[in-house]
Amino acid sequence: MLTFNELGLSPNLLRGIEALGFEKPTTIQEKIIPIIFEKANDITGLAQTGTGKTAAFGLPIIEQIDHANWSVQALILAPTRELCMQITKDIQDYARYVPLLNVVPVYGGTSISTQIKALKNGAQIVVATPGRMLDLLNRKAIDINHIKTLVLDEADEMLNMGFRDDLDAILERTKDSKRTLLFSATMPKEVARISKKYMKDPVEITVGKQNSGAENVRHIYYQVHAPDRYPALKRIADIHPDIYALVFCRTRRETQEIADKLIRDGYGADALHGDLSQAQRDHVMNRFRKRNLQMLVATDVAARGIDVSDISHVINYNLPEELDIYTHRSGRTGRADKSGTSIAIVNFREKSKIPRIEKIIGKKFTKLPVPGGEEICKKQLFRLIDKMENAEVDEEQIAPFMETVNKKLEWLNKEQIIKHFVSLEFNRFLAYYKDAPDLNKTSENTRERFPKKEGGIRKNKNKYNGSSHNARFFINVGKKDGILPKGIIGIINDHTRDRDIKIGDIDIKDSFSFFEVREHDGEKFMGTVRNKFKGRSIKIEKADKDVGGRKKGKGKRKRIYS
Repeated sequence: MLTFNELGLSPNLLRGIEALGFEKPTTIQEKIIPIIFEKANDITGLAQTGTGKTAAFGLPIIEQIDHANWSVQALILAPTRELCMQITKDIQDYARYVPLLNVVPVYGGTSISTQIKALKNGAQIVVATPGRMLDLLNRKAIDINHIKTLVLDEADEMLNMGFRDDLDAILERTKDSKRTLLFSATMPKEVARISKKYMKDPVEITVGKQNSGAENVRHIYYQVHAPDRYPALKRIADIHPDIYALVFCRTRRETQEIADKLIRDGYGADALHGDLSQAQRDHVMNRFRKRNLQMLVATDVAARGIDVSDISHVINYNLPEELDIYTHRSGRTGRADKSGTSIAIVNFREKSKIPRIEKIIGKKFTKLPVPGGEEICKKQLFRLIDKMENAEVDEEQIAPFMETVNKKLEWLNKEQIIKHFVSLEFNRFLAYYKDAPDLNKTSENTRERFPKKEGGIRKNKNKYNGSSHNARFFINVGKKDGILPKGIIGIINDHTRDRDIKIGDIDIKDSFSFFEVREHDGEKFMGTVRNKFKGRSIKIEKADKDVGGRKKGKGKRKRIYS
């Protein structure tokens, strides 16, 4: 095991590392930093979230900056503004004793004129989201012709979010003389395409198994009926009294709804999603980092950039539509050599996704029964007793009050005092779980039903299933818009405000798509679509089908709304 002193870093940089409390490099840092210093090759780093990637590329970049030159020498692209801000902060922390170094983050959701002014004042390292970087390039507000290093951080996530065209446009404006460092948790075809097209003889460094989760993360799933997801979430929180968790939901609306329910029910919770202002997001994250929140409910996009090392649990309130994303989610726990638990709450039709995820992460899930009321009450009671037993007693501080306390309680004996104490702190749990149902009971007659798969969600299936109980709809966004099945689901949920709609086949074409819902849900699509997708107005129309259920060429569509 090398030390930071043996990696060839300057004394000022070593001072910054020491001030942060870093004692030895992580595996990816130990492997990548020497290669950057000793070779000229591009590098592909395959590693999970939380392995120390930022320092692996950030420390050498700082070391190789020409501090007398105020032009852009390094460009770091990341999928979200949260991750941009986190990378910027990390680099600034590493370089706290390095003079004349300026790092500028640029991302959407804030004033571009302010960012242009910051760039004009001099930026040797720029950390950017692809969309904002392309905007700045089109405005000629930044010159990246002379960068020495280009970093693509979480490349798979940038492509999942639809940044393919933006990345191509940016990469095509850089010179071949630069060095490219690509980091990704997975290596799907699109990431491999970028590597082949834009990188020169890359050295591949893999830390852990590709697509695998952290070795010290336990994977658990609970199987419930769909309406019992939220009660199951509460029981998971209650059986782990000291839980410090990230709860993942699919959509912004659902994220806020679940957070609001948890707050209403007395849990320390809040939401993190794209509808919040930057000030609101910062406020929520500060509360979470200070552990003023027990659970942070987030979307996948908003959670990018969360850098908290001691998260005890990751809870998948819904499994992600793109199952590879599970790897990113579970990587938020079990960091910094600590153990963690990744939990999935699945309904009966989603159970088939578990083996597919197991294949991706190279690990087995453990199926557990949803905790019952008696089990939870015992756990909470023992925790309460342990806290009371281990509480520090400051005799000097409480002495002035003890005479009054003793007089107030003199009519109670020891056993009665204990009963009153337990009842005071514990009545809420006892009352809630007194007649709590068993969420593990299964009945074929009560399961939610929809043809073939949970939600019927299948991508790029051209054959309509022909059910007389299903209605097919046309929507004017497709592959060219970067839409994914989860994006269509989000549009449907946001428009109808009804999460009980069961969505069937989703068939994504180049410039439009089709989706299915039950016939009796069709009336819920009457009206005008209020939201837009990437600035484009959304139109949905009911699609005709022939006897076999296929779309009739350019046949007429009955308009439902536009």
